[in-house]
Amino acid sequence: MLNSALVDFSCAWIRKLRMADTSSNADSQPKTGPAAEVDAALLDAELFIKYNSPERAIKRLKTALERNPRSIPLRERLREIAAAHKHAEEAARQGLALASLYVEREDFDNAYDRLLEAKQLDPRINVAKGLESIRNARRPDLKQAAVTVAAEPKKDYVTFAGDLAAVSLFDAIQVVENAKLTGALILSSEAQSGRVLFNEGRIVDAEAAGSKGNLAFRHIVEITSGSFQFEKSPHEFPVVLQAISNTNLLLDTLQHLDEAKA
Repeated sequence: MLNSALVDFSCAWIRKLRMADTSSNADSQPKTGPAAEVDAALLDAELFIKYNSPERAIKRLKTALERNPRSIPLRERLREIAAAHKHAEEAARQGLALASLYVEREDFDNAYDRLLEAKQLDPRINVAKGLESIRNARRPDLKQAAVTVAAEPKKDYVTFAGDLAAVSLFDAIQVVENAKLTGALILSSEAQSGRVLFNEGRIVDAEAAGSKGNLAFRHIVEITSGSFQFEKSPHEFPVVLQAISNTNLLLDTLQHLDEAKA
């Protein structure tokens, strides 16, 4: 492995050669400002990787991101390098940030991919906010109503309960998943009601609008106001929904809702 001083010298020299080559081309216009800074950071990162210095590549990209936080190329390259060199938490953080940027650009396919990858890299992270952003962006008619609905009084068998105007369905599902609970998440609103069944935190079935399974779950995802409560069960439920994970199921459901509307 080359020492640090030699790596720095090599990076600076190659960057200088690249800049000279660009300026000698009469047809090209050299980039300036943020674009030039992003290109320089990406080039430095590639050189650090070439010289087997992934830690320095990550540091270089993070430094550039402090000045260019909305740069998708910087975040994508940082995500790739972090994932490839056992920095799963950093890769997951970049995936979440990228999902948000892609939603703003209405690039929902990439937003889905980055959100799912982030959850796979670091199962501890909460993707509820990202899921809510995607749902609101793709289906503005499903935005949470800004109303306060009184939650039903808690009973002894209710593990937790709340108001969907304050706590989204995605957050409630995340709580059940993290706690590995078995039971039913019951949702009630003026328009409709339903329940999601869990075995040790994994969604296995849903019931709503006189249907079960995937169709029922799609109806439930459309519930954005009202109240919810979770009731524990001493026994597990039959597995009807065969999703790889709760996040996969939620993302697939959001996609189907969008396709049905189109």
